[in-house]
Amino acid sequence: MPADLHCHTKLSDSSMGIDDLIVLAQKKGVTTIAITDRDCQAGTVRGKIIGERRGITVIPGVEISSYDSKRDKYVEILCYLSDSPDRLEGLCHRNIVQRKKASQLMTLKVARKYPITPELVLKCATGATAVFEQHIMHALIECGVTDRVYGELYHELFSPESSENVLVKVSYPEPSEVIEAVHEAGGIAVLAHPASSDCLELMEELVKAGSLDGIEVYHPENTPEQEEKLKKFAKANGILALGGTDFKGMYSKKTVCVGDCMTPDADLKALMSYKNKMKKKKAAMEK
Repeated sequence: MPADLHCHTKLSDSSMGIDDLIVLAQKKGVTTIAITDRDCQAGTVRGKIIGERRGITVIPGVEISSYDSKRDKYVEILCYLSDSPDRLEGLCHRNIVQRKKASQLMTLKVARKYPITPELVLKCATGATAVFEQHIMHALIECGVTDRVYGELYHELFSPESSENVLVKVSYPEPSEVIEAVHEAGGIAVLAHPASSDCLELMEELVKAGSLDGIEVYHPENTPEQEEKLKKFAKANGILALGGTDFKGMYSKKTVCVGDCMTPDADLKALMSYKNKMKKKKAAMEK
């Protein structure tokens, strides 16, 4: 069966808890999902247990933040099926600490312009490992400043193109460092939404270097043309073609539900057999 391999929970930048996410997947007839919270692996164990009760396979994952200094862009690397997830905890913790520092400053900047308080923002972020932009927007909705998470106000505050933005640069590791850490933890490294994140040049660079295991081909923000182009690129370079909804509940950028964007069955099988394939390839090369 096809799978939604990109879902977030309240532990990071989604409005929906793990239990409700899995119930939603069940209601939608989605039998396989991956929980990929930002810099947080805490939901995967609970997700697997709840999933087993409801007949849902939960693939362990995490979306790790990085920064491409060469192109001045934030980049996310998805990690799947890590053999030693504890080896990624230090990296995730450092990223969370950096995000907390930045979010505190951004919250104070917004509070100077609009009638919200840091305390209210923290309430909106209850259960999350850190405050995200969506939590600040949630607080602004609560105070009647706006009626939506994404819109003109979001662009004003969080778009790099806006002269009024409150963005604070966060110090994340380079994508190559994150991919190396993923491999050291026995995980599969996949570049998240390269088309919508405008990191196609980086994608080609990483694939040429032989460090990337796959790319996110299927994503709700992709046009059919972008999806086809990414699919062809993955096939031509012998890497995994994966994807999902990037589901974040009411914090999703588009109206999207779990299962609206899926990884086809053949690509899911390729993911699940990828490590054995790589082991055989390595063994053959060593003979």
